[in-house]
Amino acid sequence: MEAQHAVRIDSHQHFWRYSPAQHGWIDDRMGAIRRDFGPEHLGPLLADCGIGGCITVQVDQTLDETRSMLTTADAHPFVVGVVGWVDLRSPAVGEQLRAFASHPRFVGVRHIVQGEPDPRFVLQEDFQRGIRALQEFGLVYDVLVYPHQLAAAVELAERHPQQSFVLDHLAKPRIATGERSTWARDLASFARLPNTSCKVSGMVTEADWKHWRESDLQPFFCTALESFGPRRLMYGSDWPVCLVASGYRRWFDLVQSWLADLPAFDRQQVLGGTAARVYGIADSPEMRNGS
Repeated sequence: MEAQHAVRIDSHQHFWRYSPAQHGWIDDRMGAIRRDFGPEHLGPLLADCGIGGCITVQVDQTLDETRSMLTTADAHPFVVGVVGWVDLRSPAVGEQLRAFASHPRFVGVRHIVQGEPDPRFVLQEDFQRGIRALQEFGLVYDVLVYPHQLAAAVELAERHPQQSFVLDHLAKPRIATGERSTWARDLASFARLPNTSCKVSGMVTEADWKHWRESDLQPFFCTALESFGPRRLMYGSDWPVCLVASGYRRWFDLVQSWLADLPAFDRQQVLGGTAARVYGIADSPEMRNGS
């Protein structure tokens, strides 16, 4: 029988020291996040929600940021996993991965594919070579795409059945406009593959930031739940990006309300068990104590 994993994990959040040059994507509408965000700011929010650990995810596509993320994890036990960046298209990708893979909290890699103009970017041969390199180290690949790029992500996951793929932010559906049909079809195709899972994260920032209601978001969550099932979904805050549209506690409570009618074991999977299993995160006293 599968063991329960009762510790809660936020599977998706970021840290940064704000720099206008480095973080140009933070535009004038996003004034709430034009500042530094570190573990000292997140820790109390996690504790308030009874969350024992978090997985921090890359923002900058540099090896230096990945090194910094691992240093942060060393200093803060509640940072239980790091999804960093390496240049998956580089012939030296194996060497880059080898430099990080020995760190016990280095659990995965992400490339900001949503910013690539080619909708089939992930199917380029040099990128797939990098995905094959991830398999050698047992690392997860976080898929960050928009809906129009999701079909290519399905094909990528089909071509690499031994590689674990985690879809960030439900592939950023167009919640603000309510568009669901094509996205739902491609999401279901992605979910049919046994080597995939999905983060319940980033939804408020795809809605109308100032005027969203629960009823705007819930149909998209229900589609994801129907597609993946609770044992392949994982809670993520996308903090601090979420702050442009929602406080941490408001989003966490909303996800909890959506899970309320599920069996206790399934709730535990979404709130921590799936992330622990997929990313290979071991339980620890620090996580249980929320320290």
